[in-house]
Amino acid sequence: MDKLVMSKPLVAVVDWKPEPRGDKKCRVEKEAIGDTAHVKYFLCDKEEDWKGQVLKADAILLWHNTRMPQEVINKLEDCKCIVRNGTGFDTVDVAAATCRDIPVYNVPDYGTDEVADQSIALALALCRQIIPNHEHCKDLGWDVQNKSKIRRFKDMYFGVIGLGRIGTSVALKAKALGFNVCFYDPYIPDGTDKSLSLKRCEKLNDLIDNMDVISINCPLTDETHHMITHKQINRMRSNAFIVNTARGPIIKKDDLFRALKKGKLGGAALDVIENEPLKTAEEGETPNLIVTPHCGFYSVESFREMKFKAASTAYGVLMGFTSPKNCINYKMLPRHFRK
Repeated sequence: MDKLVMSKPLVAVVDWKPEPRGDKKCRVEKEAIGDTAHVKYFLCDKEEDWKGQVLKADAILLWHNTRMPQEVINKLEDCKCIVRNGTGFDTVDVAAATCRDIPVYNVPDYGTDEVADQSIALALALCRQIIPNHEHCKDLGWDVQNKSKIRRFKDMYFGVIGLGRIGTSVALKAKALGFNVCFYDPYIPDGTDKSLSLKRCEKLNDLIDNMDVISINCPLTDETHHMITHKQINRMRSNAFIVNTARGPIIKKDDLFRALKKGKLGGAALDVIENEPLKTAEEGETPNLIVTPHCGFYSVESFREMKFKAASTAYGVLMGFTSPKNCINYKMLPRHFRK
């Protein structure tokens, strides 16, 4: 009996040590995987945390900010898949995993509505100046604050950078609210703008120059890292708002905070920040800034769905299913793997 139990594969649920978000008992993951594997919870952050049993895992479910650089991946003994417990996979060295013939998966669809709703909620908080008026009333005031920043939606231009699942949802929700919606995404085929009744910007600067609200909804890649720096910020309208629910390093934090302190922008709302979280009291005092703790993905329903789908993906791989669905590096893996 003991021999049979020990022969089961190990699925490691690896959470971020400084700020864990997972369930130590892995109840949802165990529900998805059943009795076909052992499911065990680990906390990792730095390379030295990756040691012992976690390196023997047959499958790894990786939480948010937990990083898997090449040095860690090269230590894995017999890992058959890495599944990012979420959409972004910038924390995984995909090239290193590919060199080890390890497929890397993500869960791209669990929180589409939630992240899009967060983008819209933050944009509305800026456009209606909810926070300063709330704070004014809590201080027993009762007159409208920042009047010049509050404008009618149908007279405002709302720009979406990245028209994937989330970006499309953001664009359609903004359009329903009456905004004039434009988008920039060089990888979207021609005709998408017509099918969605949106205006396409062929160049990033065309969008940057003319929007009242800019929502960032693209993935973090080498191309999008620091896509927004002082150069782009200086081109924006003086009362423009910028929202980021994608990945922090797409905006160069120091440049954005400097611009906010100098009053060069109407405001910013960030669910993600370069080098999360805020590091100093001075950063926290940045004017015209709304910050939420990378929670755009979250609802009771999406949180469970994310964990269940990630675990189900690992289960499928361990059972011998090699579907290309949601596999980041499928085309780069050896042909024998893809049969």
